[in-house]
Amino acid sequence: EAFNRISAFVVHDLKNVAAQLALVVKNAERHRQNPAFIDDALKTVENAAGRMQRLLAQLANRALATGPARPFGLGGALAEAVAICAGRAPVPQLHPVAEALTLHADRDRFVAVVCHLLRNAQEATPADGHVELSAYGRDAAAIIEVADTGSGMDEDFVRESLFRPFRTTKGNAGMGVGVYEAREFAHALGGDLVVVSAPGHGTTCTLRLPLADA
Repeated sequence: EAFNRISAFVVHDLKNVAAQLALVVKNAERHRQNPAFIDDALKTVENAAGRMQRLLAQLANRALATGPARPFGLGGALAEAVAICAGRAPVPQLHPVAEALTLHADRDRFVAVVCHLLRNAQEATPADGHVELSAYGRDAAAIIEVADTGSGMDEDFVRESLFRPFRTTKGNAGMGVGVYEAREFAHALGGDLVVVSAPGHGTTCTLRLPLADA
């Protein structure tokens, strides 16, 4: 049982890395002659390799530990998450982050958490729907919202199953660990994750994390 659980978390993280590399391959068909694209592609591959190496190191220690916490800009991290998830429709729309918000956490884990929430929204939303990502500061905390116009979830599922790993509404397409991991990440930093949803009316996930100078 422990092996199956840790395997599911590993696969979920590797999906993010695979999405990054797949996007590079897709864009290479049109931009391979552009030196700027080559530079960006090499940076993406370097980032993906680093994430896989850290994941392997964590597995060698028999734990999926969080990496070192460092200050980073919220806007850039959210833009990276949107870029990773841009390979499928509906493409997430990032609202401008007006304030210079800084978090103090494991940046890779934060990006992975936002990717989990964005992918859940994409999988629940038709291609002609909307997935929107926004962030702002309030009461010494960063508020990150992922809102979609998808199928939504009923109150019983949100209350009883949403935050339990390996409970999913997506059948074989999902493992039900993304929202659970997102809330665990938030709790570890002293924050929280709140989900508001209704069938036919979409879902809004609100991640609250303390700012670096809080």
